Amino acid sequence: MKEPIFYRVIRGPLAAIFNGIYKPTVIGKEHIPENGRIILAGNHTNYFDCLLVASATKRCVHYLAKDELMKGPLKYIFGSLGIIPVNRRSKDPQAVRKAEEYLLDEKLIGIFPEGTINRTDDVIMPFRFGAVKFANDTDTPILPFAITGAYKPFKKTAKIRFFEPVRVENGDITAANKKLEETISAELIKEGFKK
Repeated sequence: MKEPIFYRVIRGPLAAIFNGIYKPTVIGKEHIPENGRIILAGNHTNYFDCLLVASATKRCVHYLAKDELMKGPLKYIFGSLGIIPVNRRSKDPQAVRKAEEYLLDEKLIGIFPEGTINRTDDVIMPFRFGAVKFANDTDTPILPFAITGAYKPFKKTAKIRFFEPVRVENGDITAANKKLEETISAELIKEGFKK
Protein backbone atom coordinates (compact mmCIF):
# COMPACT_ATOMS: atom_id res chain seq x y z
CA MET A 1 0.00 0.00 0.00
CA LYS A 2 1.79 3.13 -1.23
CA GLU A 3 1.67 6.41 0.62
CA PRO A 4 -0.20 9.25 -1.16
CA ILE A 5 2.11 11.25 -3.41
CA PHE A 6 0.21 14.51 -2.82
CA TYR A 7 0.77 14.22 0.93
CA ARG A 8 4.49 13.65 0.44
CA VAL A 9 4.73 16.65 -1.89
CA ILE A 10 2.91 19.18 0.28
CA ARG A 11 3.90 17.99 3.78
CA GLY A 12 7.29 19.69 3.79
CA PRO A 13 6.22 23.13 2.51
CA LEU A 14 3.07 23.15 4.67
CA ALA A 15 5.04 22.17 7.77
CA ALA A 16 7.60 24.91 7.08
CA ILE A 17 4.89 27.55 6.67
CA PHE A 18 2.97 26.34 9.72
CA ASN A 19 6.07 26.19 11.92
CA GLY A 20 7.22 29.59 10.67
CA ILE A 21 3.92 31.24 11.58
CA TYR A 22 2.94 29.48 14.80
CA LYS A 23 6.36 28.41 16.09
CA PRO A 24 4.98 25.48 18.12
CA THR A 25 6.93 23.85 20.91
CA VAL A 26 7.27 20.13 20.17
CA ILE A 27 8.36 17.79 22.95
CA GLY A 28 8.98 14.06 22.63
CA LYS A 29 8.83 13.68 18.85
CA GLU A 30 11.66 11.17 19.18
CA HIS A 31 8.99 8.76 20.44
CA ILE A 32 7.45 8.64 16.96
CA PRO A 33 9.04 5.64 15.23
CA GLU A 34 10.54 6.13 11.78
CA ASN A 35 8.74 3.03 10.54
CA GLY A 36 6.30 0.38 11.67
CA ARG A 37 2.69 0.57 12.75
CA ILE A 38 1.74 3.17 15.34
CA ILE A 39 -1.39 5.06 16.43
CA LEU A 40 -1.04 8.72 17.38
CA ALA A 41 -3.94 9.66 19.67
CA GLY A 42 -4.58 12.90 21.52
CA ASN A 43 -6.86 15.77 22.35
CA HIS A 44 -8.48 18.01 19.73
CA THR A 45 -8.42 21.77 20.24
CA ASN A 46 -8.45 23.36 16.80
CA TYR A 47 -8.52 22.65 13.06
CA PHE A 48 -4.75 23.32 13.07
CA ASP A 49 -4.13 20.26 15.26
CA CYS A 50 -3.75 18.06 12.17
CA LEU A 51 -0.96 20.28 10.86
CA LEU A 52 0.71 20.42 14.25
CA VAL A 53 0.84 16.64 14.58
CA ALA A 54 1.85 16.09 10.94
CA SER A 55 4.64 18.67 11.15
CA ALA A 56 6.32 16.60 13.89
CA THR A 57 7.02 13.60 11.63
CA LYS A 58 8.05 13.05 8.03
CA ARG A 59 5.77 10.02 7.90
CA CYS A 60 2.32 10.21 6.35
CA VAL A 61 -0.31 10.55 9.07
CA HIS A 62 -3.49 8.78 7.97
CA TYR A 63 -6.11 10.66 9.97
CA LEU A 64 -9.54 9.35 10.76
CA ALA A 65 -11.76 12.28 9.79
CA LYS A 66 -15.44 13.04 9.31
CA ASP A 67 -16.80 11.73 6.03
CA GLU A 68 -18.22 15.16 5.15
CA LEU A 69 -14.71 16.02 3.98
CA MET A 70 -15.08 13.45 1.21
CA LYS A 71 -18.08 15.13 -0.41
CA GLY A 72 -18.06 17.58 -3.31
CA PRO A 73 -14.81 19.08 -4.60
CA LEU A 74 -13.10 18.56 -1.23
CA LYS A 75 -13.01 14.81 -1.75
CA TYR A 76 -10.28 15.18 -4.37
CA ILE A 77 -8.06 17.07 -1.93
CA PHE A 78 -8.67 15.05 1.21
CA GLY A 79 -8.85 11.78 -0.71
CA SER A 80 -5.32 12.38 -1.98
CA LEU A 81 -4.06 13.02 1.55
CA GLY A 82 -4.69 9.47 2.72
CA ILE A 83 -7.41 10.24 5.25
CA ILE A 84 -9.80 7.54 6.45
CA PRO A 85 -13.37 8.88 6.27
CA VAL A 86 -15.61 8.06 9.24
CA ASN A 87 -19.38 8.24 9.48
CA ARG A 88 -19.73 9.78 12.94
CA ARG A 89 -23.51 9.40 12.92
CA SER A 90 -23.39 5.62 13.32
CA LYS A 91 -20.97 2.74 13.70
CA ASP A 92 -18.76 2.57 10.63
CA PRO A 93 -17.29 -0.90 10.02
CA GLN A 94 -15.78 0.25 6.72
CA ALA A 95 -13.67 2.88 8.51
CA VAL A 96 -12.61 0.27 11.06
CA ARG A 97 -11.49 -2.11 8.31
CA LYS A 98 -9.60 0.61 6.47
CA ALA A 99 -7.79 1.82 9.60
CA GLU A 100 -6.79 -1.71 10.53
CA GLU A 101 -5.62 -2.38 6.97
CA TYR A 102 -3.28 0.61 7.20
CA LEU A 103 -1.93 -0.58 10.54
CA LEU A 104 -1.38 -4.13 9.32
CA ASP A 105 0.53 -2.58 6.42
CA GLU A 106 2.84 -0.93 9.00
CA LYS A 107 1.46 2.58 8.50
CA LEU A 108 0.84 5.40 10.96
CA ILE A 109 -2.68 6.59 11.73
CA GLY A 110 -3.80 9.65 13.67
CA ILE A 111 -6.92 9.80 15.82
CA PHE A 112 -8.57 12.42 17.99
CA PRO A 113 -10.54 10.14 20.35
CA GLU A 114 -12.82 12.99 21.46
CA GLY A 115 -14.36 12.66 18.00
CA THR A 116 -14.48 16.40 17.32
CA ILE A 117 -12.95 19.68 18.49
CA ASN A 118 -13.53 20.22 22.19
CA ARG A 119 -15.68 23.33 22.44
CA THR A 120 -16.88 22.55 25.96
CA ASP A 121 -15.59 24.01 29.22
CA ASP A 122 -14.26 20.59 30.22
CA VAL A 123 -10.55 19.82 30.12
CA ILE A 124 -11.25 16.89 27.84
CA MET A 125 -14.30 15.18 26.37
CA PRO A 126 -14.90 11.46 26.93
CA PHE A 127 -12.75 9.37 24.62
CA ARG A 128 -14.35 7.06 22.12
CA PHE A 129 -12.91 3.56 21.85
CA GLY A 130 -11.57 3.60 18.27
CA ALA A 131 -7.89 4.09 19.11
CA VAL A 132 -7.74 1.35 21.74
CA LYS A 133 -9.84 -1.03 19.64
CA PHE A 134 -7.54 -0.64 16.64
CA ALA A 135 -4.52 -1.06 18.90
CA ASN A 136 -5.89 -4.22 20.46
CA ASP A 137 -7.08 -5.78 17.18
CA THR A 138 -3.78 -5.20 15.36
CA ASP A 139 -1.29 -5.40 18.25
CA THR A 140 -0.26 -1.79 17.62
CA PRO A 141 1.27 0.62 20.17
CA ILE A 142 -0.58 3.86 20.92
CA LEU A 143 1.52 7.00 21.16
CA PRO A 144 -0.46 9.57 23.20
CA PHE A 145 -0.04 13.29 22.60
CA ALA A 146 -1.36 16.38 24.38
CA ILE A 147 -1.89 19.75 22.70
CA THR A 148 -1.92 22.86 24.89
CA GLY A 149 -1.90 26.59 24.26
CA ALA A 150 -3.55 28.63 21.54
CA TYR A 151 -2.51 29.10 17.93
CA LYS A 152 -1.33 32.72 17.88
CA PRO A 153 0.80 33.85 14.94
CA PHE A 154 4.44 34.43 15.90
CA LYS A 155 3.66 34.04 19.63
CA LYS A 156 5.07 30.54 20.24
CA THR A 157 2.07 29.61 22.41
CA ALA A 158 1.02 26.28 20.84
CA LYS A 159 2.62 23.22 22.36
CA ILE A 160 2.46 19.47 21.77
CA ARG A 161 3.94 16.72 23.90
CA PHE A 162 4.32 13.17 22.62
CA PHE A 163 4.49 10.48 25.29
CA GLU A 164 6.14 7.08 25.09
CA PRO A 165 4.09 4.44 23.24
CA VAL A 166 1.83 2.19 25.30
CA ARG A 167 -0.01 -1.05 24.55
CA VAL A 168 -3.42 -2.39 25.42
CA GLU A 169 -2.84 -4.86 28.23
CA ASN A 170 -4.72 -8.17 28.43
CA GLY A 171 -7.21 -7.05 25.77
CA ASP A 172 -8.83 -4.64 28.25
CA ILE A 173 -9.81 -1.76 25.98
CA THR A 174 -11.89 -0.08 28.71
CA ALA A 175 -8.89 0.21 31.04
CA ALA A 176 -6.64 1.24 28.13
CA ASN A 177 -9.06 3.97 27.04
CA LYS A 178 -9.31 5.31 30.58
CA LYS A 179 -5.53 5.34 30.94
CA LEU A 180 -5.12 7.14 27.60
CA GLU A 181 -7.67 9.78 28.58
CA GLU A 182 -6.09 10.24 32.03
CA THR A 183 -2.57 10.58 30.60
CA ILE A 184 -3.63 13.36 28.27
CA SER A 185 -5.94 15.20 30.68
CA ALA A 186 -3.22 15.17 33.37
CA GLU A 187 -0.86 16.92 30.95
CA LEU A 188 -3.51 19.50 30.07
CA ILE A 189 -4.12 20.26 33.74
CA LYS A 190 -0.38 20.45 34.43
CA GLU A 191 0.02 22.92 31.61
CA GLY A 192 -2.77 25.12 33.01
CA PHE A 193 -5.81 24.22 30.92
CA LYS A 194 -7.51 27.27 29.43
CA LYS A 195 -10.31 27.66 26.92
